[in-house]
Amino acid sequence: MARIARWTALAAAALLVAGCSGSSGTDDGNDADGGASAAGSSSGTTPGLPASLTSQKLDWGGCKATETGPAPGGDWRCATLKVPLDWAKPTGETIGLALIRSESSGSPKDRIGSLLFNFGGPGGSGVDYLPSFGPSFAKLHERYDLVSWDPRGVAASEGVRCRSDKEIQAAEAVDTTPDTSAEETTFLKDAVDFGKGCEKSAGKLLGHVSTTDTARDMDLMRHVLDDRKMHYFGISYGTELGGVYAHLFPKNVGRLVLDAVVDPSAGTVGHAENQARGFQRALEDYLKSTGQNPTQGSQKIVDLLKRIDSKPLPTASGRDLTQQLALTGIVYPLYSKSSWPALTGALEAAEDGDGTELLAQADSYNDRDASGRYGTTTHSQRVISCLDDKERPTPEEAKKRLAEFRKISPVFGDSMGWDTAGWCHDWPVAGQHETPEVSAAGAEPVLVVGNTGDPATPYEGARKMADELGKGVGVQLTWKGEGHGAYGSGSSCVDSTVDDYLLDGSVPDDGKVCGS
Repeated sequence: MARIARWTALAAAALLVAGCSGSSGTDDGNDADGGASAAGSSSGTTPGLPASLTSQKLDWGGCKATETGPAPGGDWRCATLKVPLDWAKPTGETIGLALIRSESSGSPKDRIGSLLFNFGGPGGSGVDYLPSFGPSFAKLHERYDLVSWDPRGVAASEGVRCRSDKEIQAAEAVDTTPDTSAEETTFLKDAVDFGKGCEKSAGKLLGHVSTTDTARDMDLMRHVLDDRKMHYFGISYGTELGGVYAHLFPKNVGRLVLDAVVDPSAGTVGHAENQARGFQRALEDYLKSTGQNPTQGSQKIVDLLKRIDSKPLPTASGRDLTQQLALTGIVYPLYSKSSWPALTGALEAAEDGDGTELLAQADSYNDRDASGRYGTTTHSQRVISCLDDKERPTPEEAKKRLAEFRKISPVFGDSMGWDTAGWCHDWPVAGQHETPEVSAAGAEPVLVVGNTGDPATPYEGARKMADELGKGVGVQLTWKGEGHGAYGSGSSCVDSTVDDYLLDGSVPDDGKVCGS
């Protein structure tokens, strides 16, 4: 069951539309180096790896169908990379990570190397997403092999499924903004049950799916792909992953783009506050676009949600639209300005007593198909984020913060406030840190792209990421636009700036602004 305070970033992938413009330029040579040093050799934080890992050869072959669709055709090839289950025991048990690649389409002499993508989440399947949006990167594809993967604990890489489809649907009835002690008990029990399901599914992997683990996987991947430097495009949660990688392996950083940036200075409560602020801001921008007063329009939605909380709305499918599903159905269209008209229709129908359209939006976010089968992105998201995050607010602490959350967002505040306590309540493994470490002294410049209207990763996080990466490392690019993510969202200024950086190594001035 999706929790809004931990909203995944997969909608970012949907924003990567038709191919992007930008100059191709020239490069001074191929960055791939057959003499690349062993993974982690640029940093003392990774133990030495056995030759069975560093010398492995990837067996690229045809890709298999996934839970979400048929096998990709064309030039896409898949392989499996072996990585340590426990990076503290590099000679011990290994797991397999699913990779996908399409080799560069241009002249071999102009090839730069591999460009690795993470589309966010955490929990997004790069094997599923990259082929769908490959055409968006046609310019980059001329000089890069496009590569992505399913991170550990995700989809084909030991993917975690914490509940059956029947259990997921049943959990839709749980009130995630409890108003009574009985509802609170049910809410917390649901969280405990989910954690137990994850523990049963993941076993010992549950303690080894952190962002740090995945960053180490990336450096082994870089080495096995025969790239001297890591060239990387991270979106939303992928920006946190990129920042952690840069911290662990600063000398291995090549050209890194971080788009739709997660604030690295925010902990569990801070992230929830940021997202409450971001979604409220996006909702108010939407309301203004429809000629409504933002305050009055927000209150109208609050009143609608209260009515649904008391009495869920019927839908054409026979399922009820609960308050949480309604909230999900409101949030999902905010990820892209092109979806705002659909939100208008869904809200109008709900006001008339029909929850069908809002439910359809919620189902799209929750990756529920017409047969009632759910994707597992939110399962992976939860096991990763609960291992990452050390902060564990109690229900009592969450309740004390509700008033402040409502000030930040009258529409989303309650759900996000409660989520700080429910998401990792009584989780089977302890979290690792309060906030991720992303300082990367000595790294090459990293391009950090922020969008002023981003609902899920508010704009302020981009400046904080650039600052924490360090002086001379973090370079901020601003787009005055709407939606989650900037590249491929309609700004030729953003697209050409990013392309010039990735293709030519041209670093823009820190603070460059692209208009709407």
